[in-house]
Amino acid sequence: MRVRSATEADLPGILELAGEVEHWFGPMVAEPGFHRALHKHIADDRALVASDADQLAGAVLFGGAAPRYAVHWLVVSERARGRGAGRQLMDAVIDRLTAGRGLAEAEIVEVVTFGVDHPGAVTSGARAFYERLGFVPAEAAEDGPEGGSRQVFRYQRASPA
Repeated sequence: MRVRSATEADLPGILELAGEVEHWFGPMVAEPGFHRALHKHIADDRALVASDADQLAGAVLFGGAAPRYAVHWLVVSERARGRGAGRQLMDAVIDRLTAGRGLAEAEIVEVVTFGVDHPGAVTSGARAFYERLGFVPAEAAEDGPEGGSRQVFRYQRASPA
């Protein structure tokens, strides 16, 4: 698995990945706002892709600035789930956001994922994935465009004991 900056040439593959999860996240592939977000994140070097044998296995959009960073969107293809693409993408995001210095004690990374009662909460594995990475469930977030519940998950480096 190789993680690299996304380019405009990756747009068809990213949209294909988005199509795999629209049933959980609501419409994206035909949404102009999603296309604008993709172009902006790519132009700002805030989009990464994971590829496996010249095929996109995942993508992530991220942003923010110290002390609060955000993962705006993360998707891993169904065929690649459980093979490390998500973890590699998240590791690369943290590295990029912190310029390779690691997360400082006062800094946090937030992601909004499925609420506990959302049908995709278990099926997608997203909540368990973020918890394995050290994120903890926090406050509820605004419902998704498909009407499903959402929750903020937050990662903050633990204080030295």
